[in-house]
Amino acid sequence: MQAPAIAALAPDTPIVFPLAAIEQHGQHLPVWTDTLLTQALIDRVSLRMHDRVVFAPVMWMGNSHHHLDFNGTLSASPRVYLDLLCSLMDNAIEQGFRRIVFINGHGGNDVPAKQATFEIRQKYSHRDDLLFLMTTYWGLDVEPWTRDPSIVQREMGHACEWETSMVLALQPELVGPYASLETIEPGNPFRPGSRAWKTKDRTVPGHIGVPSAASAKKGELLLDLFSDALVHWLDRVVAWDGHSWEG
Repeated sequence: MQAPAIAALAPDTPIVFPLAAIEQHGQHLPVWTDTLLTQALIDRVSLRMHDRVVFAPVMWMGNSHHHLDFNGTLSASPRVYLDLLCSLMDNAIEQGFRRIVFINGHGGNDVPAKQATFEIRQKYSHRDDLLFLMTTYWGLDVEPWTRDPSIVQREMGHACEWETSMVLALQPELVGPYASLETIEPGNPFRPGSRAWKTKDRTVPGHIGVPSAASAKKGELLLDLFSDALVHWLDRVVAWDGHSWEG
C-alpha cells in the first residue's frame, strides 16, 4: 500500500503486526521456520480479510535468547524487544489506528508481547477508544487431534510434529532427516507454576516433541485449522463495538 491509501483507511480498521523469529529448529528444520510458518498463515488469512484488516510485514526478529546456545539464532533481548513492540504500537496510534493486534508465531515472544500491550495501554490510559490485543496462533483452542487421531502431540513443541508437518506441507525440500529423531517430552517443569529455562535445559538435539510423527498431510490440516481460527478471532476484532470489555 502507498502512504495515501493507508492515510485514507477508517481508524477502526485493525492493523496486524505478525511476530516471528530466526532461531535454531533442531537438526532438521531451517532457522527461519517460525517466520516461514507465520508468513504462510498470514498469507492465508489476508486473502480472506484484506478488505477488512491491514497486515504489516512479518517481524522476523524475535526474543530468542533462550536458543542462543545453538547456532543460527538471532535475537533481541527481552527488554529491547518489548520496547520495539511498544514503538510499533506508538507508530500505529500516531497514524490514527485504534485496533492494534499482534499475531505471534514464536513462543519466546509471548510474554514480552503481552507485557508490551499492557504497558502501552497504561501509556494511553486517557483513551477509551483503543484496543490492544495479542494472540499466539496455536493458542486459539485448536485441537487438531480431534480431526486426525494420528496426531500425537497435544500442544505445540519446538521443531516438533506440528512444526515439522507444516514445513513438510509448505517446503518439504527444507526438511532434513526427521523420521528417526528421538522423542523429547515437554515434561512437567513445576506446573502449574512457571519455571525459567533455556532450551539446553530441556533438550540436547534442539527439538522438543515428536518430529518423527510428522507428515505433509498433517501439516495441511494444521495450517487450515490455525488459519481458520485466526480468521474467526479477527472477525471478533472487526466486529468490536468500540467500547465493550468483551469481544
